Amino acid sequence: MPAAVAGPEIERLIQLLARLPGLGPRSARRAALHLIKKRELLMAPLASALQVAMDKIQVCGVCGNIDTQNPCTVCTDTRRDQSIIVAVADVADLWALERAHAVSARYHVLGGTLSPLDGVGPQDLAIDSLVSRAHDGAVKEVILALNATVDGQTTAHYITDLLHNANVKVTRLAHGVPVGGELDYLDEGTLSAAMRQRTLF
Repeated sequence: MPAAVAGPEIERLIQLLARLPGLGPRSARRAALHLIKKRELLMAPLASALQVAMDKIQVCGVCGNIDTQNPCTVCTDTRRDQSIIVAVADVADLWALERAHAVSARYHVLGGTLSPLDGVGPQDLAIDSLVSRAHDGAVKEVILALNATVDGQTTAHYITDLLHNANVKVTRLAHGVPVGGELDYLDEGTLSAAMRQRTLF
């Protein structure tokens, strides 16, 4: 085991940073060193922002988004199309769709996908509340924006079955060739999906 090169407080900072996605022990050491060098410019404001976030962040009671208000900013935006609900597995997916300006609708965060191998069943996800929201007369379409994985597709089929009598159109994201993608670099599953879902030019 390598010897510690700094005091326990700094080592603790490095250990905590190493738990963040995309940061390993070496990257965490570099990040910690950068924060320490820029204490006044970065570390103090970051500590303050983390404290404020800890006190104010909450989960939206309507859609499951994370925000500093409940209902969240997305749910209270009256300019959004109230007839469409976009179901996503995680808040990160919601934020990704918002960054892309892909749709101006309401959302529903499921909290994951069905995964029998991991012990995640329907009772562990916010599926019942999605079905309840879909039965609202104002809702005309539910878009299942779930990953193109086995668990994502299983979840999509399960939700589609539950929504068969909700009088809503159930759609999913298109699968296939990404914008800027070259056919030679794509896997067989992506190419097959793209061929099956081809559209008029």
